[in-house]
Order: sequence, then structure tokens, then C-alpha cells
Amino acid sequence: MAELFINQAKQYSTGRPTYPEEVFQFIASKTPCHDLAWDVGTGSGQAARSLAGMYKNVVATDTSPKQLQFAVKLPNITYHCTPSKMSIAELEQNITAESSVDLVTVATAIHWFDLPTFYQQVKWILKKPNGVIAAWSYTLPEINRNIDNLIRKTYFVDALPFNQPQSKLIMEDNYRTIDFPFEPVDGLENTGPFEFKMEKVMDLDGYFTLIKSWSPYQTAKDKGVDLLNEDLVKDFTHAWMEDGKQEKIATFPIYMRIGKVGN
Repeated sequence: MAELFINQAKQYSTGRPTYPEEVFQFIASKTPCHDLAWDVGTGSGQAARSLAGMYKNVVATDTSPKQLQFAVKLPNITYHCTPSKMSIAELEQNITAESSVDLVTVATAIHWFDLPTFYQQVKWILKKPNGVIAAWSYTLPEINRNIDNLIRKTYFVDALPFNQPQSKLIMEDNYRTIDFPFEPVDGLENTGPFEFKMEKVMDLDGYFTLIKSWSPYQTAKDKGVDLLNEDLVKDFTHAWMEDGKQEKIATFPIYMRIGKVGN
């Protein structure tokens, strides 16, 4: 997974939206204790930063050292660059001991993971009972019909030859079909997906930065194809400036799976 985002690490840290506080309040309300959280695939630490305000300590890991260069530094966040596959011994060395984590989070990343291996790690490291795992991601931004039609064509048609099949789990299925072998947390009848919304004020340059943070954008670029070619930039610019406003509110749907381990 890491190699898909290495070359656009800076765009990722600046172009991606910030998850709303509502998401973390929802998650924190489902964990009986708030001592330790493990944020997996932390990237530039967007989720870890919010978790640090609700949990005493956060361990945030990623396989990309370049992504971690852009991560926010806070006294109760410990960052580790880890291998893509860790043994239980490495897990204990890099993260913490068995049955000692209150919460595992994965923001916009779980669809890239080797899920059977990762879930073994999650079940080993979470407190029993009632340790919680929450995994979520957002889909394409929504602004208005003309802009939205353009970005959907860009992603689902132009970028299709350069996309990874794992992306379908979120971009088309909204995490409905992803394997998620956990029990519903207290107060919920199932593990989701649960839907949230987040908003980001964007200008056109920021919108293009978001597109450049996509993994298929970088894959296409590596193959000599610019998804944001001159004609498409003109189309986006025309659609963007139809209302005369430089800045717009982009709404991103978020889909979350959340569950707990048993005894």
C-alpha cells in the first residue's frame, strides 16, 4: 500500500479533508476505557491528532516514512514506521502487549490491508472483552451537479485502468462487503456501515490537489498519463466558476465499520 502514496505524500497531507469531531466522539463513546489507541495506516496523522485529544496515549503506525514526515507531532502520540506485515513479536515490540489496547482505528486505509493477518493482530492486541476496532473512509466530494459529474467521470472512467481493485470496497461498495469479523458494540445492532458527513472549504487549486493525492493519479502519472490534462482542467475550471465563487464547500460522505472483540 505504502508505495501508492509515497510520491504524493505532501499532497495527501494538505489535500485530504480533516475528519469531523463527530466521528471521534462516536467512536470514543463505544470504548469503555480511553487509555491507549492504535491508529494503523496513520499516513500524515490526521486521525491520530483527533484521537490524542480523547485517549491518554496514541500509537500511530504507517509503512511509509515519507508520509510520517508530514505527521503532526503531539506529546501523547508515538509514531512508528512498521513493515507491512508484523509478527506477534514485532507487534508487541512496536505497539504494546497483548490485550492492552482500547481502540484500533484505520482511517481511509483498511481496504489496502492483508485482512486475515491484520485481524489476527487486532484480536491479539485489543482488550478483552469490549476492545473496539473502527475503520472508515470517505468517498468522492459533492459540490454541485456539474462538478460532481466531472469528478465521477474522472475517477470511474478515466482513472479506471489505473485503479486498484481494493478501491472498489469503499468507492463503490461503501464498506458493505468488506470482511469484518467483529461483534456489534454496545448500543448498536450491527457493525455498519454507518454514515457520516464531513465538509471542507476548497478553492480550485485545493480540489486539484485532492485529485493528485489519489493513488490512481500517481499510477497514471508513473505510466506517462496525466489524468488532469489540459482539456479536463479547462472543463473543471468552467464548471467551478459558473457561480463566480472561488471557494466552495465540498461535502464528503464517510462510511464506517465498527465492532468489538469478545471474551
